[in-house]
Amino acid sequence: MKRVYLSGPMTGLPQGNRPAFLEAARALRAHGIQVLNPAEFGSADDDWYAAMRRDLRMLMDADAVVTLPGWERSRGARLEVYVASQLNMPVYTLAACLRTAAEAQAQAPAVQLSLGL
Repeated sequence: MKRVYLSGPMTGLPQGNRPAFLEAARALRAHGIQVLNPAEFGSADDDWYAAMRRDLRMLMDADAVVTLPGWERSRGARLEVYVASQLNMPVYTLAACLRTAAEAQAQAPAVQLSLGL
């Protein structure tokens, strides 16, 4: 997984759920994952349709989608996950992605040692 797009609820939440998006992006980046974070683009004044057009363009540059908690209740996030699934892009929960990244990092030193690196 090279680059992931964050998908989750924004509309109607305090600060557009920006703190949750920023924390998720920080955690993923700490594992060396490139993150396309819609909360880092646009403004709270964007209407839903303009935001979705911008965000769906961003999604096209991703290798996978990572969902934040509550995505199922978000019309926009459901659309993003639907588009990703129709394009055969993998969709992961944030928890699963972080768990997999942590496991991969834990195994990396052993692999490097066995290869003499």
